[in-house]
Amino acid sequence: MEEKELYRMIDEREATVSMIFPSLMRKVFSWMTLALIITGLTAYGVASNESILLSIYAKPWMMFVLIAVELGLVIYLSARIKKLSITTATLCFILFSVVNGLTLAPIFIIYTGSSIAKVFFITAGTFAAMALFGYRTRRDLSTLGRILFMALIGLIIASVVNLFLKSSGMELILSYVGVLIFVGLTAWDTQKIKLMLNQCEEPNEEAQKIALLGSLSLYLDFINLFLYLLRIFGSRE
Repeated sequence: MEEKELYRMIDEREATVSMIFPSLMRKVFSWMTLALIITGLTAYGVASNESILLSIYAKPWMMFVLIAVELGLVIYLSARIKKLSITTATLCFILFSVVNGLTLAPIFIIYTGSSIAKVFFITAGTFAAMALFGYRTRRDLSTLGRILFMALIGLIIASVVNLFLKSSGMELILSYVGVLIFVGLTAWDTQKIKLMLNQCEEPNEEAQKIALLGSLSLYLDFINLFLYLLRIFGSRE
């Protein structure tokens, strides 16, 4: 009798987890999509308003402030996620997507609207394919993820160096490298999120925080992939 009861409890737990997991994964992509919409609307709105655009970009130091705020929000969310309420964490994510929209506003002036739309759909298709691969594959992508993370650090250093060199050829090479890195990171992050959410036994606040951090990772992958593809395929005004 006890053995039957144990098996019944195990079956009930597996059934519960199988119902919870899809819901949490939907939250990941729903939050990511919402953040992308907020970022896009903010960027387009700022680019369409000359007075706001000038008030931000007429002051060279303002861009550094915005980037510092972005980095601060990501570090704060990642470090304090366990102590924050899900409401506060969500508001921080929304604030981050708004600030990121402010920093991305110039792309609507630098590039044509049609090329931005074209690159967005290319990014969406590439992202979806790699996220699906990361979700479905049975291969452990953790080793690949560590290699890509080290490559990302190298990419950041090379990009900073190129700010002083101002080499268009180097910028193009770095753009292709950036695309490869974030294509791989999309698959790795998706698999990592899947594994973490698969361990959640109930859709409590802790599980939702994991989903929120996962959506932030995928949001950053999408944005960076979009920007590197835009440098390659975008048509300038």
